[in-house]
Amino acid sequence: MSEIGAEDAKIITLARAARARTGAAEGAAVRDETGRTYSAATVDLPSLKLSALRVAVAMAVSSGAEELEAAALVTRGGSAEETDLQAVRDLGRKAPVFVAGLDGALLATLTP
Repeated sequence: MSEIGAEDAKIITLARAARARTGAAEGAAVRDETGRTYSAATVDLPSLKLSALRVAVAMAVSSGAEELEAAALVTRGGSAEETDLQAVRDLGRKAPVFVAGLDGALLATLTP
């Protein structure tokens, strides 16, 4: 994580913790324009399926965030789905999305 700043490393750590806490497939975290962070894990219920990144964005929006500064996704897959990236872009047109492996190692930085 030496390629990114401390605040961005923090949201990767929060995403890892959200995933580990629930044993979910993915964990995600976003940081809003005031510096508040929101972390989430994949929701996989019979009647509701949401990616971790979409849940984190929804949490930010429902808490009053008006813009995202950055997002992080911890996944086995190595990349983010286009629909998940669009959810981030809806609130953060300039927000980088840091994609990390389960060990927290940065795999990619996706920019608009």
